[in-house]
Amino acid sequence: MSPDDEDGRTDASSAPSLRAVLLHGSLDILIHEARNLPNKDILSNTMGGLLKSCTSAPEGAASTSDPYVTVLVASATVARTYVIQDDENPRWAQHFLVPVAHEAAAVNFVVKDSDVFGAELIGSVAIPSESLQSGDRVEGVYPVLEPNGKPCAPGAVLRLSVQYVPVARLTMYHHGVTPGPDFPGVPNTYFPLRRGGRVTLYQDAHVPTDGCLPEIRLGNGTNYRHGQCWHDVYDAMSQARSLIYITGWSVFHTIHLVRDGENGRSLGDLLKKKSKEGVRVLLLVWDDPTSRSVLGIQMEGYMGTRDEETRRFFKHSSVQILLCPRSAGKRHSWVKQQETGTIFTHHQKTVIVDADAGNGKRKIVAFVGGLDLCGGRYDTPRHPLFRTLQTLHKEDYYNPNYAVTDDRGPREPWHDLHSKIDSPAAFDVLKNFEERWLKASKRTGAKKLTKSCNDTLLWIEKIPEIAAIDDEIYSSDSDPERWDIQKKTMQMMYEIIYRALQEMGLDGKYEPQDYLNFFCLGNREAEETPNTSTGSFSASNPQDQSRKNRRFMVYVHSKGMIVDDEYVIIGSANINQRSMEGTRDTEIAMGAYQPHYTWANMLSAPRGQATNQPTKSIPESQLQKS
Repeated sequence: MSPDDEDGRTDASSAPSLRAVLLHGSLDILIHEARNLPNKDILSNTMGGLLKSCTSAPEGAASTSDPYVTVLVASATVARTYVIQDDENPRWAQHFLVPVAHEAAAVNFVVKDSDVFGAELIGSVAIPSESLQSGDRVEGVYPVLEPNGKPCAPGAVLRLSVQYVPVARLTMYHHGVTPGPDFPGVPNTYFPLRRGGRVTLYQDAHVPTDGCLPEIRLGNGTNYRHGQCWHDVYDAMSQARSLIYITGWSVFHTIHLVRDGENGRSLGDLLKKKSKEGVRVLLLVWDDPTSRSVLGIQMEGYMGTRDEETRRFFKHSSVQILLCPRSAGKRHSWVKQQETGTIFTHHQKTVIVDADAGNGKRKIVAFVGGLDLCGGRYDTPRHPLFRTLQTLHKEDYYNPNYAVTDDRGPREPWHDLHSKIDSPAAFDVLKNFEERWLKASKRTGAKKLTKSCNDTLLWIEKIPEIAAIDDEIYSSDSDPERWDIQKKTMQMMYEIIYRALQEMGLDGKYEPQDYLNFFCLGNREAEETPNTSTGSFSASNPQDQSRKNRRFMVYVHSKGMIVDDEYVIIGSANINQRSMEGTRDTEIAMGAYQPHYTWANMLSAPRGQATNQPTKSIPESQLQKS
């Protein structure tokens, strides 16, 4: 018995003679059916029979395998069928269109039996990558083999078809992100392309107006104005009249979003105030399974999210908060459900509000990105270590790298990216919240499980002053500053670049670092008054050494990408299996571009807000979630 294979660790071994080739493009896969699969539930049937004979349990039909298929490329799970219960001749007829950039010897179709305590391997089919390179469709009926190469059962077969389309033949990528006005956006995302509106991009929680970042000249002749994220979030919440919806990995009610001289309320007090004013305030916060009450003692929780503390703060108010555990769903095995609920999280960070749209109308605005509304996230591009410990960070010291909390510092600097979506795509962020709220309500035992009868979620369509998703308040196609939004990710590895250089005979001229670089950032902060440090520094104490050297790493929490100076992606998802798989952490991200600032329209390097500058990651719009 093996664990459920969602993490891609279960691989079907390819024959040693197969040559690994780079598959860069897409796989068009159709998994039809399997025949004559073995019964993998014989043991459980036998045990069940013994149990019935001992307990006089009623007779029932004997169970058999519950098969499903996963598709693996280079040990990564890229597709998975649903489970068919008790069927040795299952028919799935499922279609997948999978983007790939993998070096692999074969595309493996792994057939498994879903059981309560895990997934048991039935067998696999391996389609050599070399046979796919021609681009022709490969289809047929293939024997399902065990790891030793023998059939898993007499006549056991899997009928499938697969076609590899190299990226050079994917015409949608030939002309950049805007080949024309009918460009539909990146295919197969959760939400469609939304045209029009504005996107504001943020670096860190706050950017002071003291020139800490260099001026950046845009293509329209103006200087780029750096946004102040938490200022804007605070103002948006303060001006909301109908709703404030928040999702977060962690939400601290004690934090202050505004700290530069203005007298802002704490987040918790602001939300209570707006709720008393009649604004619908809903919070979806990840339920950390380690923050539990044990024998009457409240455990803080391993991750320090303070979810239970936040829940207690709002308990007797009109603010509604749901602590939402990460659930794998009923289609997964019991082992997978326990693993998901214990290890993985709800990682989305969104704030949705209604805002002034002019002429007596309101509109939906959403904030999406990497910043949680919790402790340790407030920072500026200067990333101070010590000098703000008694001012901006007096009640917000955060550094989890040391075993003992010592507010003498250094604090852990926090670099992040965020965005504000003032466009029709904000309705997609709203829909994501509504779907999650309804599911979380069902999990907590609420009886009203649909929006039509759920009196917690507001019916935006029935509030006449809130503009609809297709309202004319959003900018026209002729507006050069408008945005279109969508989500897409890509991953590039040094090994792939090096092999590509070798194939072109350029490995002696260029290095992979000429095309891809990773930077580990740090900050050193000199003492404002030299030789003022007191006390001795222990050589065996890492925090003492950090204070002595006045140096510490910058935690780069930002999740962003700029492609060709015209397309930007910002969200909560990292480029790793945990974020990308779809069955681990829940994520949300937006991708955006300005149609008037693209290579296709300008015939030169674009100088819109998505420019290649070392100090920032800036972005028509589209959204994706997992």
